[in-house]
Amino acid sequence: MKSDKKISTAVIQRLPRYYRYLGDLLDKDITRISSKELATRMGITASQIRQDLNNFGSFGQQGYGYNVALLYHEIRHILGLDKSYAMVLIGAGNFGQALVNYRGFAKRGYSFIALFDSSSDVIGKEIGGMSVMDTTLLPDFLSQNHVDIAVIALPGQAVGQFIDILAKSDVKGVWNFSGSDLTVPSNLTVENVRLADSLMTLSYKISKDEIIQRVTDA
Repeated sequence: MKSDKKISTAVIQRLPRYYRYLGDLLDKDITRISSKELATRMGITASQIRQDLNNFGSFGQQGYGYNVALLYHEIRHILGLDKSYAMVLIGAGNFGQALVNYRGFAKRGYSFIALFDSSSDVIGKEIGGMSVMDTTLLPDFLSQNHVDIAVIALPGQAVGQFIDILAKSDVKGVWNFSGSDLTVPSNLTVENVRLADSLMTLSYKISKDEIIQRVTDA
C-alpha cells in the first residue's frame, strides 16, 4: 500500500463492494477480468476502478486485466479480513440480538464473545449461545479478555458512560448504532452507522424524478 498517500473515505467504502464482486467471480471459476468487464458488472466506470485500486498498488496488467484470486486476497488483506476480531455487544435489545444472530459476521472473522445490557428484562437471557451480562461487569471483562471491537446498540443518550470505559481498555474500535455520531478519544476508532440516513437516501432516490420535475416546473 502507498503509505504516503491519504486514502479518501469514498474509496475505502467501495473496497467491501470490490471484495464481494471478486468473491462472486471466484465462485464462478472466473480467473481473470478486465477493469471494463468488472465495471460493467458493478455499474461503475473502469476509470473509477483503476483509480481506486491504484491507491493501494499496481494489481492489473495491460492486455491481461486482473488476476481475480490475487486481487481478492489483496483486498482481503487491505480490509484486515485475514485476521480475526473479538467483539462485545453493548445493548442486547431486539436490534442487538439480530446482530449477534447474523451468521455472516463469523464467516468474515468477526466473533461476539460477550453481550451486555443494563435491563433486568434482558440480563441472563441466552442469545447466540451466550448469557447477557450486566453492564456493570463490562470494565472487569475488558480487563481480563482481549476485545478488538465494541458494538454499541443503545440509544444515543445512554452511550457516553461506556465510551469512557472503552477508552480505558485495549478495545481498538467502536461500531456505533446508537443513532448519534460519537466523538471518541484518539486511542479508539469509531464507525458511526446511521440506518435512518440510509433510508432517507433511498427515499430521495425513489423520489428524485418527482423532485426534479417540481423544480423544473417552478
